[in-house]
Amino acid sequence: MRTRPLKVALLGCGVVGSEVARIMTTHADDLTARIGAPVELAGVAVRRPSKVREGIDPALITTDATALLKRGDIDVAIEVIGGIEPARGLITTAFDHGISVVSANKALLAQDGAALHAAAEQAGLDLYYEAAVAGAIPLIRPLRESLAGDKINRVMGIVNGTTNFILDKMDSTGAGYQEALDEATALGYAEADPTADVEGYDAAAKAAILAGIAFHTRVRLDDVHREGMTEVSAADFASAKRMGCTIKLLAICERAADGGSVTARVHPAMIPLSHPLASVREAYNAVFVEAEAAGRLMFYGPGAGGSPTASAVLGDLVAVCRNKLAEATGPGESAYTQLPVSPMGDVVTRYHISLDVADKPGVLAQVATVFAEHGVSIDTVRQQGKDGEASLVVVTHRAPDAALSGTVEALRKLDTVRGVASIMRVEGE
Repeated sequence: MRTRPLKVALLGCGVVGSEVARIMTTHADDLTARIGAPVELAGVAVRRPSKVREGIDPALITTDATALLKRGDIDVAIEVIGGIEPARGLITTAFDHGISVVSANKALLAQDGAALHAAAEQAGLDLYYEAAVAGAIPLIRPLRESLAGDKINRVMGIVNGTTNFILDKMDSTGAGYQEALDEATALGYAEADPTADVEGYDAAAKAAILAGIAFHTRVRLDDVHREGMTEVSAADFASAKRMGCTIKLLAICERAADGGSVTARVHPAMIPLSHPLASVREAYNAVFVEAEAAGRLMFYGPGAGGSPTASAVLGDLVAVCRNKLAEATGPGESAYTQLPVSPMGDVVTRYHISLDVADKPGVLAQVATVFAEHGVSIDTVRQQGKDGEASLVVVTHRAPDAALSGTVEALRKLDTVRGVASIMRVEGE
């Protein structure tokens, strides 16, 4: 066993970073045995050096992350700063100085993953990022290593714990969106500004990463269709229950039936209670993978939090350190297919549409005519009426999303349609 320690620079020491430092200290002997050499925390770069960080030697704290990376003795950098800058510049600096990188930065990888992979490859170094998607759940490595010999056709999952907690509370207690969000905030699941979560930005970044790995093509954040969940209502859940469904914010990455393109999207959707994702409760994450040879696989567990995310970071650290000792690198970017990313309008989906309509003869016929004119087939219709007002709930068969959107716009123009109460896609069948 090598006695000279592999030296690690920790960039960022918030909730995740502090857990990484704690585990590196408390499990030092185990990590040494698993890697084949000791690992030493050589420096911790932070913005606020005056903050007390229990269990971390104050002598390791620095505000100059660049100087830490340029010391000349760092083997691996762990980036848990988040955001685009200074994280991007620091990772590039690490590669320039022969340092492999472990990152949890989903936003950066979704935006600039191709450039970072190219820089790592050129330098002959590793870029690992298991913690960027779904916290402690082993997902990135199974997709790019365990399933490397298979053909993945679909990845669908719940990849944001905050939104799943909110939707689960709305479903199980009948709470409204704001009430459920307030509870999530009080329990620490939601940030003071929950926009990144509830508007789907966080999930979209993860979808871009998953699609790129699953389909061996480059998918950027801008390629991902994104819809938030702030408009989901108690009435939507009532409709879902009548259909034997629940509602989840899903990240869905699909290969086209002809294999010539891929799609990536994030939006709320109704899914049958019989689907494995329907039973994912609280702030848990789960990802459902469909592959040609392996069939259907599901990965489930805590998707956020200091300890779960630190677990994924440390797993990558062990792998990268082993590669350092072997003078080798792990798998890098695989984008050989260069498949185009189709727009949302080309995606074939189903819709659940709730309309407020006049309660008089001929309304259903008018609505059905609009669907027919746009080439959208109706699966089921439910109509209720009283005192001149009525509701009409239509569930469609699968059709291009553009045709469904055009149908909704045409429905809004009918004199007999007072309003579109809700629109939601139906998935998981």
